[in-house]
Amino acid sequence: MGPPQPAPPVAPKSSVPLIGHLISLDTTLSRQLHSLTQPVLPSFLLLLLELSADFRLFFPISLSLLLSPSLLRPFLPPLLLGLLLDLALIGLVKLLFRRPRPPHNHTHSMNVAVSADHFSFPSGHASRVCFVASLAHLSAAAIRQGHHEASKTVNFVLLVVWVWAALTSVSRVLLGRHFVSDVFVGACLGVLEAVFAFRFLKF
Repeated sequence: MGPPQPAPPVAPKSSVPLIGHLISLDTTLSRQLHSLTQPVLPSFLLLLLELSADFRLFFPISLSLLLSPSLLRPFLPPLLLGLLLDLALIGLVKLLFRRPRPPHNHTHSMNVAVSADHFSFPSGHASRVCFVASLAHLSAAAIRQGHHEASKTVNFVLLVVWVWAALTSVSRVLLGRHFVSDVFVGACLGVLEAVFAFRFLKF
């Protein structure tokens, strides 16, 4: 008998089937959430949330805060510059991945501003609202220190902003604009942008 032959090397399992399975799961979950809530939630409410976080409306409103009382002034440079950063970063990622919108999305109700808006990943609305909520949360401590009498007002505003951010993010899936993963990644990017803006974009 000859010497035993070495066992053939085991090929590493490809990650492609796993990615495909995750994408399929993401698509199915997103479609089911959209279908389950369609008969229950009024579409005008979801469209209103969509409009409230649209950059074309939200950025001018943010600019108008420059006329606000002085206690908000330290919050404004990172807010405005961070919104521009978010717009550029999300647009770049959308163009890199080019993930189509969900097949159940009603494109006739979308108001597309640039070509990147045709793509789904990640959610710009989720990143924007989570950026604003996270930045407000990080800035709240400084506002409270200088204006103790405004502490209750700051807490109330924070609660409203976080509820708005959560509802708007969830509405992106319920409206059919995005997959669940689009919203999750967009929200994470928004939080990271807020930390960056709070640390490096203050003047």
